[in-house]
Amino acid sequence: MQNVRLEKEGGRAILTLNRPDNLNALNYQTLCELGEALEAIRYDRSIRAVLLRGEGKGFCVGADLKERKTLTDDQVRRNVHKIRTVCDQLEALPQPTIAVLHGYAFGGGFELALACDFRYAHPETKMGLTEVSLGIIPGAGGTIRLPKLIGKAKAKELIMMAKRIEAREAEQLGLLNGTAENVWELALEAARRLEEMAPLAVIQAKHAIDHGFDVDTQTGMAIENKAYEVLIPTEDRVEALEAFSEKRKPQFKGR
Repeated sequence: MQNVRLEKEGGRAILTLNRPDNLNALNYQTLCELGEALEAIRYDRSIRAVLLRGEGKGFCVGADLKERKTLTDDQVRRNVHKIRTVCDQLEALPQPTIAVLHGYAFGGGFELALACDFRYAHPETKMGLTEVSLGIIPGAGGTIRLPKLIGKAKAKELIMMAKRIEAREAEQLGLLNGTAENVWELALEAARRLEEMAPLAVIQAKHAIDHGFDVDTQTGMAIENKAYEVLIPTEDRVEALEAFSEKRKPQFKGR
């Protein structure tokens, strides 16, 4: 892969958008490589947390408009379908995902961040869904995921007015889990914390939250119950009880 870099450090995967000369703009090749990397991560049970970041001066400015200008209508449809698929892949990963934002996170780049479980940003990061100013709308789930995070009225304001906001405001709106000058270290600390947890329990907690969010209470409770049932026969659950009684840190193995 040329435009996406996938590395493993211990129990975490680090996924880097690697087109720094183009502010990590998402051309078709980058989207394809990103999809391949996400597929590899999905089935690697040694990975307990995923960090998504951008190389260079910004996280990602969204679609590669230079490429878009050369595309036919059908090719534009192909690209939009691909980024939507990639965002769905990212959201559907069983492992927890962390977007690490700096510089710029616009359009499709911001939609990638919205598809993650956690978002941390440098205080000077600028972000937004600015597609309406280009004669289009967000096409990778932004009109769905943003309202769920901050409410419909505020999401309409940001999307329909193509507003760019800074990290402090984004944090106040509930879009970010935190901001820091050394945002990478903040994100790594979150990843380390997740790696310390029982991996199967983290996966089931994410599943219960994601699938129980938009349903009625009884259906949500049923989803939670099934997720809990999966964990009862696991070795990790027994290990946690033994570690507690022996006053030591549990050694979770993901089984």
